[in-house]
Amino acid sequence: MRDVRTYNRWLVVAGALIVQVSLGAVYIWSVFQTPLLGIFPGWSEAQVTLPAQIVIATFALAVIFGGQVQDRLGPRGVGTIGGVVLGTGLILAGMTGNFSEEVALYWLVGTYAVLGGIGIGMAYVCPIATCVKWFPDRRGLITGLAVAGFGAGAFFFAPLARALITGGSYQLFGIGLFPLPQAGVFGTFTVLGCIFLVAVVLGAQLLRNPPAGYCPPGWTPPAPAAGAVHAEFSPREMLRTPVFWVLWVTYLAGSTAGLMIIMKAAPIWQSFSLATVAEIPVHHEHFVAVSSAAAMAVAVLAIFNAAGRILWGRVSDTFGRERTLMLMFILCGLLLLGLDSMRTYPLYLLGVSMIALCFGGYLALYPAMAADYFGTRNIGVNYGLLFTAYGAGGLLGPHLAASLMHDAGGIEYQVRDATDTLATQLFQLGEYHTAFLVGGVICLAAAALTLAVRMPHAPLADPARCGGMRPTMIQHVGQGSETA
Repeated sequence: MRDVRTYNRWLVVAGALIVQVSLGAVYIWSVFQTPLLGIFPGWSEAQVTLPAQIVIATFALAVIFGGQVQDRLGPRGVGTIGGVVLGTGLILAGMTGNFSEEVALYWLVGTYAVLGGIGIGMAYVCPIATCVKWFPDRRGLITGLAVAGFGAGAFFFAPLARALITGGSYQLFGIGLFPLPQAGVFGTFTVLGCIFLVAVVLGAQLLRNPPAGYCPPGWTPPAPAAGAVHAEFSPREMLRTPVFWVLWVTYLAGSTAGLMIIMKAAPIWQSFSLATVAEIPVHHEHFVAVSSAAAMAVAVLAIFNAAGRILWGRVSDTFGRERTLMLMFILCGLLLLGLDSMRTYPLYLLGVSMIALCFGGYLALYPAMAADYFGTRNIGVNYGLLFTAYGAGGLLGPHLAASLMHDAGGIEYQVRDATDTLATQLFQLGEYHTAFLVGGVICLAAAALTLAVRMPHAPLADPARCGGMRPTMIQHVGQGSETA
């Protein structure tokens, strides 16, 4: 084994990207929604949304546990376990079709959402916590890179899932790349589970912590201001600071608004598109084209989601976290307020992609701010606690989209089953205007709340180490400077 002191830190980034691309497939749930409703017509909009809500909430809670364990034991083993649990959950989800309509929902929640969410959470925190320790000189950029794969995962896996469910070619930007057999909804869960298990386990092998006191060659930590100290907050100390709760509330707002769109992107476009169809029932080929466009929207917004993590992370290194955060909230809020009028495909793609760009920025800035404000010694569990805001947003965002949706009536469409026989199913059109309005207002309120973000005072020192003195204000590292 190579000595950790000579280990190439960019291998950690490579491992992080491999892991995160697989975990990011959590964002493709909307591709499964319409096929599941076709198989289980008794499910309501709220019921078919439930696995998407539970997987995000479970994921966020598992980050706390995973962060605490990896802070003590290291990232490689924890990431490996996460990959195994995630893959197992999706493989078991492939058995959902063996159950009755009522039992199937509980089985899908227990396997895809709970087991899958636990696996995602355990594996997700490892690349982030590891990368911020290896890159104190580029914290904003590197946290963006570390989570960029998570945003980009849907770009690759949404078209794959769509093609496996219905059969046909794997398409990117409308170009058929290679044919795939029809695996159906449940077979697609199984295939994805196998892929994720292998990829996450392999990527985790590249993760390892730097030696204590690591400093990148050629980089000198900025000198603190006169009288300033660098402080490491324990989780309990962090929870006592007002700034943690301001960050938590704004993170909740951004996650709620972003996940409202990301987890519903496919059915939103299907509703926009099918509302104007004249021929009923919608012909099979036309419905496949609409579904392909919806899956492509999920894939495209995934690219912007990933790009936002890198772009806004880099911007925040230069212009400061707080100002960058405010800009993202304002942009996201305005886009949500105008999204209902973007009913042509190019405009819809533009709207949801820019919202995803901002959402990706939240996932890059908040871990960087957690490291800036509360130190890196306990970054795994500290960011895990802050990340519960994302989990709460995962429950709230899709729920708002479903509960605030107005039923615009059903429309029949044709679909081919495994025997190539045409069957008629019902698609429930939805109007999401109220949900968009609520999301926009939440983002604009969060933009105003970022004005209250202030660097916290250092916690009370241990008298055995520091003579019982209370340190002065920590140096502000969010405005273009970083701590070691």
